[in-house]
Amino acid sequence: MSSPTFSPLYQQIKTLLLEALQSGAWRPGTAIPSEMDLASRYKVSQGTVRKAIDELASENLLFRRQGKGTFVATHGERQVRFRFLRLAADSGEPGAVERQLLEFRRARAGAEVARMLELKAGDPMVVIKRLLVFGGDPVVLEEVWLPGTLFKGLTAAAVSDHRGALYNLFETQFGTRMVRAEEKLKAAAADKASGALLKVESGHPLLAVERVSYTYSDKPVEWRRGLYKTDGYFYKSELG
Repeated sequence: MSSPTFSPLYQQIKTLLLEALQSGAWRPGTAIPSEMDLASRYKVSQGTVRKAIDELASENLLFRRQGKGTFVATHGERQVRFRFLRLAADSGEPGAVERQLLEFRRARAGAEVARMLELKAGDPMVVIKRLLVFGGDPVVLEEVWLPGTLFKGLTAAAVSDHRGALYNLFETQFGTRMVRAEEKLKAAAADKASGALLKVESGHPLLAVERVSYTYSDKPVEWRRGLYKTDGYFYKSELG
């Protein structure tokens, strides 16, 4: 007979805070109630609330501003923005990124994307194809698949006119925040079409990156495939 699973009190508070984030009670970039107010609300000690917030901050779901309080993390924050853009110059400087929209269309989910995003084959999708240019050098060619019902009002103009990361657009306009991602990487070679866009010869070595991004409650909401030109760049990963 298995014994009941024990959940520490701070973990229970963390779960309640996550539920508030998921429900939209606190929007990205806004302050959450103070530790004292949350302790009173949940009838626990302030230290218990602080430990729950510490974990959410370490997971980049919340962030603290000295003397101002604790806020819901947003992809507009520099330290969060570069969590998902893993490519950096050999010099270590991220540099300015220009995002060029190549294609915007609506499609139906095939078997593979449906499986990745836990949808049904034939469900409506939004497909975005972009080129990321670092200092005038085209470095990343990517294709992004999004559930059409979740991003129903998304337009080519909105994507093209947005100057920041797509994830910032998703959270501000659609209330969908990417909180984590899983990636698979492997070596690839440029074909004629991708080589022309990345300004390399066919057969040039590239890094192929496939990503599934998740919002709260581990719900997959984006499937992204990219080809990375790593001449002068490296793919940065943090462990632990």
